Amino acid sequence: MPDLLLELFSEEIPARMQTRAAEDLRKLVTNKLVEAGLTYESAGSFVTPRRLVLTLAGVPEMTAAQREERKGPRADAPEKAIEGFLRSTGLTRDRLETRDDKKGQVLFAVIDRPGRAAEEVIAEAVTETVRSFPWPKSMRWGSGTLRWVRPLHSILCLLSDEAGSRVVPFEIDGIIAGDTTRGHRFLAPEPFTVTGFEDYAAKLAEAKVLLDPAERQAKIAHDSEQLAFAHGLDLVADKGLLAEVAGLVEWPVTLMGEIGAEFLDLPPEVLQTSMKEHQKFFSVRNPKIGRIEQFITVANTETADQGATILAGNQKVLAARLADAKFFWENDLRMIQNHGMEAMASPLANVVFHAKLGNQAERIERIAKLARQIAPSIGADPDQSDQAARIAKADLSSEMVYEFPELQGVMGVYYAKRAEPPYPDAVAEACEAHYRPLGPSDEVPGAPVSATVALADKIDTLTGFWAIDEKPTGSKDPFALRRAALGVIRIVLENGYRLGLEKIFQDALYQKLGMNETLEGLQAAGDAPQMAEDLQAILTALKEGSIETLDPAMIAKVQEAETMAQSYGDQVANASEQTQTWGALGMDLLAFFADRLKVYLRDQGIRHDVIDACFRLGGQDDLVLLVNRVRALQAFVGTEEGTNLLAGYKRAANILSKEKEKDDSNLEMEPLRSAAVEATERELFQALDGAEPAIRAALASENFEAAMTEMAGLRAPIDAFFEQVTVNAEDPALRLNRLRLVARVGQVMSQVAIWDAIEG
Repeated sequence: MPDLLLELFSEEIPARMQTRAAEDLRKLVTNKLVEAGLTYESAGSFVTPRRLVLTLAGVPEMTAAQREERKGPRADAPEKAIEGFLRSTGLTRDRLETRDDKKGQVLFAVIDRPGRAAEEVIAEAVTETVRSFPWPKSMRWGSGTLRWVRPLHSILCLLSDEAGSRVVPFEIDGIIAGDTTRGHRFLAPEPFTVTGFEDYAAKLAEAKVLLDPAERQAKIAHDSEQLAFAHGLDLVADKGLLAEVAGLVEWPVTLMGEIGAEFLDLPPEVLQTSMKEHQKFFSVRNPKIGRIEQFITVANTETADQGATILAGNQKVLAARLADAKFFWENDLRMIQNHGMEAMASPLANVVFHAKLGNQAERIERIAKLARQIAPSIGADPDQSDQAARIAKADLSSEMVYEFPELQGVMGVYYAKRAEPPYPDAVAEACEAHYRPLGPSDEVPGAPVSATVALADKIDTLTGFWAIDEKPTGSKDPFALRRAALGVIRIVLENGYRLGLEKIFQDALYQKLGMNETLEGLQAAGDAPQMAEDLQAILTALKEGSIETLDPAMIAKVQEAETMAQSYGDQVANASEQTQTWGALGMDLLAFFADRLKVYLRDQGIRHDVIDACFRLGGQDDLVLLVNRVRALQAFVGTEEGTNLLAGYKRAANILSKEKEKDDSNLEMEPLRSAAVEATERELFQALDGAEPAIRAALASENFEAAMTEMAGLRAPIDAFFEQVTVNAEDPALRLNRLRLVARVGQVMSQVAIWDAIEG
């Protein structure tokens, strides 16, 4: 069977579109071929800046003949119904068959479709794909109607086997498919013909084109590392830049250039970012001092002067770029050294964070308060945490971050350490670390001050958008609240911080409407109720006299007293109502965290129902404690004892559920040991009496493994009880006592988890 080679040759395809385009070409063409009945053995796609390539192995010469039978209307159906069926099949009335059916005689259409030549099917599939290709952006050129990412120059389309190769004939917008292509734009511009994929790849290599993007990346990485090593330097690895540069060249040639001495004292991140974003240069570091001193650029051609002219031009452009960066750096340093970091942050008062949540300066104030509140719980200095929160976002107003937004946080560290006087290292480092983790693979901040500000930042974001009812819905999460929640979870768990999240959430929510100030004001006015009561008494006494004889000023004071008493009562009622509302929001946010925790733990093999069983106990806002309980419970229910004990609990729950439908008024009362008749009853009493305090003590000391061990000891007496005792005894008193004993089993076990949540 022949192999297919397809090349779409054009002007330069943007590097960011290449990988997706190669995958789209493979998927679209092969899907259309399979739909038409033309299969293949394997497929591969490649891309360079000027060509998209698809190769298919084992393509049959013809599609298989097909025979289709379609059932139509009854033979005596109205003529219009029959005509509609004929139009859908493309047949005439005399070609329909009449067959007996349960409902009488029915018309059938038998449609024979002969096999089609591979060339015909391929031509249709490629034409449709090219004309509807999903480029993010496309263009038309000349007088044609075809849209492509850049002008399309030629199409190579061949079927080849041992007997030779042949062109698949078709034409798209005046471009006729052939067997000709071109090599490198400058080093081998002349056209040449090919006979198949192996011949094509070999001739392209001779024509200074590396077809495979992975091969280009490997060559760039190898040559760059060797070039840096030869100069006693280290290449700063950057996979994203490597992939992008491999999409800019067909024949990569690495060259090393120098950075002007006047720029070497710039922060290495500034040098690296400027060279990467503006010039697509790789940074080269001096391993002895960690300073970036040179760069590597990747040219797309070989030159007689070994790249000297290319390097000269690149170094000239780079010097201009770095001169701008140096100007920004020096201006920012003057600002912080003369006025301080908080002065740098002052313009944030004019930057809206969200229309309903105020500006960035107001948000920073909230974060600082939260940081001070959280700090003692995780061993951070409250004053340093407050200070770090107030300067952590100051660099957002710097000229450097305005030019390079990706340096936010990084520059804050440098500015904090260069301030007069410099901030403590713990405070400075929080400027960068408080943004982490940025993703699932990013490290969490481990230093206490950094972790405190990171938690405060993320919790303020979450509670803020919760307060204005901008929660994630379905797949939509425009404010990245799921990522923020996962960040809080990871910081808490990976550092082992013991935090009560419920109170933190509610305090943060209270801040959103100034509830903290309202409550503090009411608390400070401790004598206000008594004062209002006294004034009310005066008012009553005065009203018993003759109101006409009162002095007008006295009347005004009386009215003022009455208004004050009413206002205070309204404030108390309003504060109480708002406290309930925001408290409910805090619990809703905590439930959202439970869902995020399931996602986080799922990859670690933790069952979602086990998390639910622990979370539904209530008061489980200490994530470290919750996860320790969850892990111990999952380990237990995975054992034979745990599985059987769960079955025993569910049996008890089913019995109680049926009884509660009748009357549950007495089932929660303590069962009487003296009313136990059977030995297994007495043994269960004894087991529960021993297990209950032991489980309670183990849970109090957070020894969940010991609690599970005590639980395991209940398995045998519970099994024996259900096997040997009739719970629904004929004697009503005995039956009630046994039901209460069954209920006590559930009560003892529910100290550990809500077992109803665990799936069987």
